[in-house]
Amino acid sequence: MPLTTLHPLALSLPTGTEAIAQPLPAEEQLALIFRLADGTSPPHIADEWPPHILDSLSNAYQTCQRSIRHHSKSFFFSTQFLPLTKRQGIRALYAFCRATDDTVDLAYGDPTCALAEWVRQVQSPIPPLHNPILLAWYDTRLKFQLPDTLINELLAGVAMDLTINRYATFADLWLYCYRVASVVGLLSMGIIGSAPGAEPYAIKLGVALQLTNILRDVGEDARRGRVYLPQEDLERFGLSTEDILAGCQDERMVALLKFEIDRTRRLYAESWDGIVLLPPDSRLAVGAAAWIYRGILDKIIANRYDVYTKRAHVPLREKLCAIPAIWHAIRRLERQHARTAQTISAADTTKHTYQ
Repeated sequence: MPLTTLHPLALSLPTGTEAIAQPLPAEEQLALIFRLADGTSPPHIADEWPPHILDSLSNAYQTCQRSIRHHSKSFFFSTQFLPLTKRQGIRALYAFCRATDDTVDLAYGDPTCALAEWVRQVQSPIPPLHNPILLAWYDTRLKFQLPDTLINELLAGVAMDLTINRYATFADLWLYCYRVASVVGLLSMGIIGSAPGAEPYAIKLGVALQLTNILRDVGEDARRGRVYLPQEDLERFGLSTEDILAGCQDERMVALLKFEIDRTRRLYAESWDGIVLLPPDSRLAVGAAAWIYRGILDKIIANRYDVYTKRAHVPLREKLCAIPAIWHAIRRLERQHARTAQTISAADTTKHTYQ
């Protein structure tokens, strides 16, 4: 099905109605939300931290910790391996992302207005004192000087869920995954640090993580009228949107899931080398997150590809048992990286000797 130009009515489509639209640049995507909500724009972001609210930060970060512990046991487990300051920042980022998602998914009224109001609070010169997650997020954003452009990309990705519930091609889905997951990886590197050249690896890992979410949550998304699996992939295996919404679990669906799992595993493999471009004190945390999340794909297979009635997850015992293997895999990668660097250095020395 071809893409169509984004139409404002797509924001009020009832559940189950198809909306395949061309995603907009981040600033335009957010501007559209404000225009449809009430025609006003958000305030400019302030650069200074209001000193009178600093006493509330400790409780705010504790709220973020409870949020990630409740909503994502895998990421909570993985972030345990970070130093305290980085751990607090990453958990504030996750809690912010989760709260942004919930603004749309759990809105009591119009989700468009709810998201517009949330973005106003995010971009307010002073964080709202009643919201500890935004309080911790403000502190994290200012402390690590996280760029507004990436934050707006993330918000635009969530806004896409208000305008689009179908994706024609994998290329279209890639942009969504980039905005809601890869951007989180890029922001994470702003918190934990990284060497030059790490960005492409973070982008691929983010897409892999989001595809894992999509495959795990096919049934849950279908009940909300959303089908993230690309239309071109459905057609490749003789499936339709209606089949996904109806909970199809025949051999066509199994073949589709095998195809998507293989694609996702390749992205995990291609992103793994980027671990050595992170600071040593952060490698185990990121490696554990990637390794454990990739394990969800194995659980989907173990569940006989039932993504409608069974939620694939990796139990805590298996996570704990995996840590030694993850640590050794990272050590092997570090040694390989060191040998490669030595080889390049020796080649450069030889080159200059004979010049």
